[in-house]
Amino acid sequence: MAVAPGREPGPAAILIGPPGAGKTTIGRRLARALRVDFLDVDEEIERREGRSIPQIFAGDGEPAFRAIEEEVVADVVAHHPGVVSLGGGAVLSETTRTLLRRHQVVYLELTEEEGIRRTVGSSRPLLKGDDPAAAYRALMARRTPIYRELATIRVSTVGRAPSSVVRQVQRRLKDTAPGRERRGPWPKLPAVLRTSTKNRSE
Repeated sequence: MAVAPGREPGPAAILIGPPGAGKTTIGRRLARALRVDFLDVDEEIERREGRSIPQIFAGDGEPAFRAIEEEVVADVVAHHPGVVSLGGGAVLSETTRTLLRRHQVVYLELTEEEGIRRTVGSSRPLLKGDDPAAAYRALMARRTPIYRELATIRVSTVGRAPSSVVRQVQRRLKDTAPGRERRGPWPKLPAVLRTSTKNRSE
């Protein structure tokens, strides 16, 4: 497969976005549509470490988890040619951001309100505590500018079925293929879609 100018060989698409955006759900469906393999970095970390992500956070702390995550992301991006989904906080690593700038990055967007609704009662370590909604808003405030800066494609997941999101991502992947110019402006977000929240790092 040809590589767009400024991009390196690697995954067909790397999905980023906040907790609850549907990166794993959309990633699996997108991989099926593209007829490639899917890899979820959070699941890969758990496989390699032999522990759940909440256990890693509880036992070793967030800095240790982020170091593991950074290493796994680099390995996966270098060797996995299919669709990859990253944990929501993976983009906090400058090393990871530098790496992602050389690849096709799909930012799955959603509003704060919808993100809070989808992640209520989840096991995500960073959303534990007395005020998960405030924690979620703080995550969004810090990470949203990073997601936007890294994205080659931005697609809203709010108020849409996964199949609709996948179709739009497929179209946008074709639009940003070698020889095509990146298009904008980005559409505004609408409002609802539930996704699995099991053992997410975000």
